[in-house]
Amino acid sequence: MPSPAHFGAIEAGGSKFVCAVGTPDGKLLHRIRIPTTTPAETLPQVAAFFRSHGEDLTAIGIGSFGPIEMDRSSPRYGFITSTPKPGWSQCDLLGIVRKALGVPVAFDTDVNAAARAEARWGTARGLRSFMYVTVGTGIGAAAMIDKSILQGLSHPEMGHIRIPHDLTRDPFAGICPYHGDCLEGLASGPAIAARWKTSPAALPPEHSAWTLEAEYLALACVNWISTLVPERVIFGGGVMRPNIFPIMRSRVRTLLNSYIDLPELTGDLGSYLVPSTLEPDAGVLGALVLALQVAGLS
Repeated sequence: MPSPAHFGAIEAGGSKFVCAVGTPDGKLLHRIRIPTTTPAETLPQVAAFFRSHGEDLTAIGIGSFGPIEMDRSSPRYGFITSTPKPGWSQCDLLGIVRKALGVPVAFDTDVNAAARAEARWGTARGLRSFMYVTVGTGIGAAAMIDKSILQGLSHPEMGHIRIPHDLTRDPFAGICPYHGDCLEGLASGPAIAARWKTSPAALPPEHSAWTLEAEYLALACVNWISTLVPERVIFGGGVMRPNIFPIMRSRVRTLLNSYIDLPELTGDLGSYLVPSTLEPDAGVLGALVLALQVAGLS
């Protein structure tokens, strides 16, 4: 009897690479976390992991931090492009992995990959449209519309939308190196740490940081909902806490002010703005979905 097919998954994040070997039903057999230092240090460790645990790999999927080049006709397809992450700008991530391991490799953003996992195994199963938002080292969002990931000239950068910033309430200037006080610049994990001079993980639930965080995420949600009207918005990432959701839902309901008159957007929004059920594995499971797709199994 032939051995079961195994697939590689790489969640390439700004702080760590999570690599795994899994099966088509979403079971992860082996995994490793590798610090994201430089390509020269990190990527040989990625290759070594798959050589040790994936000698029978059928394909690999990569869900990467960005921005990335997703135009297959571009000579830079598969590159990380204008990232502020030192050493990774213009890195040919796809090409390096493909050359090192010699199997078909699929490539997408980390947040698009996580959205695919939510659609296959998570909170978005059976939906035609939804958004997946990750709030962590950065803020990213993916939208699935009519069961297809939204894509334009490049992948959406919904974490960099501009939101109202009351400088009287929050004089923090923001940390985005490109936009200052965009959503990511105000509400990502590093922004919280810079504003309050401590890690988000060290802030107690009653700290005012979480009320401000919920406000910024609510403002973003109203923009996204007004633009796309998805069936559900799913949140993941290391910053999200249970205490954020009730405040965020209340503010979204107030800000929408019943203008979008749909039953899903009334009440407490408890089944509309929801936490991911796949955390902390949404990203690496999404990379597994990409591998299945390039192998023709999805």
